[in-house]
Amino acid sequence: MMKSFSLFAMACLVLLSGCKKEEYSFGDLETPSELVLTTAIQGATNAAPTGDGSGNVSITLAASDVISFKVDFGDGQSKIVSPGTIVHKYGLPGTYEYTITVNAIGTGGTTSTLSKKVKVLTLFDIPVDIMTNLTGGSSKIWVVDKDAPGHFGVGAGPSQGANENFWPNWYSAGPNSRTPAEYDDELTFTKAGPNSISMVLDNKGQTFIVPDYKAYYGLSVGELQNFDASGTKVLAFSDATSNTTSAISTRIQFMVPGHGLLSWGLGTKTYEIMEITSSTMSIRSIGVDGNAWYQKFKVK
Repeated sequence: MMKSFSLFAMACLVLLSGCKKEEYSFGDLETPSELVLTTAIQGATNAAPTGDGSGNVSITLAASDVISFKVDFGDGQSKIVSPGTIVHKYGLPGTYEYTITVNAIGTGGTTSTLSKKVKVLTLFDIPVDIMTNLTGGSSKIWVVDKDAPGHFGVGAGPSQGANENFWPNWYSAGPNSRTPAEYDDELTFTKAGPNSISMVLDNKGQTFIVPDYKAYYGLSVGELQNFDASGTKVLAFSDATSNTTSAISTRIQFMVPGHGLLSWGLGTKTYEIMEITSSTMSIRSIGVDGNAWYQKFKVK
């Protein structure tokens, strides 16, 4: 009887030992430390601290005792990444400040957090044909197409409501019919970045200001005036806001900051590209009084 009991007890001990719960260990829980977050805005300079308009920001992450990082880019997007450098593109056109927040993840889910603000310029995606035709991929000089009919003119614009049209029906300059000083301007368009175009206007010191718009330029008189048009202007491109259609226009416009001149002083800073090739360009703009002005240019 005792022998049977001993055998039974031994069997129970073997069974219990086989059912023993295994124990696991994560080791020491190490919270990430020495977290480093550095950023570099593409194309940033002292003169252009918000970058070249690409919206690209290089983000470099490092820490001790880290497994991975969760990055919140501050624009509604987030990503799990490894230590190192990643590039994030901010897509909202304009200049905006974003807060980048990084959670460094260690063993057992321990975390350390660090944030940094970046102010980034993102420019409108300039269509490839506009960039290529306007700059040639590097730089092009344009002049008034003085031999073309209608190289300067005015017609009914938004101020005429239903009577608005899209050609210079009120006045259209004949070939070479303006003064020589109105034809000596040189416009240099340069590819300033992957999605950025700058412009320099050399007006030889004088610009023809439409008399009705003299106050717009801070002048007391109009027509041919001494005018400082110097300086490099980074153009701001966007979809056209006019009533044109794709059948008669590229539907792309750009704004010239500062003096706002393209050639003639037409009481505006915004110009719609009606048509462009590798050697010719037609422009429409709206003066402060709602009239539509037209200019034609050609490659020098």
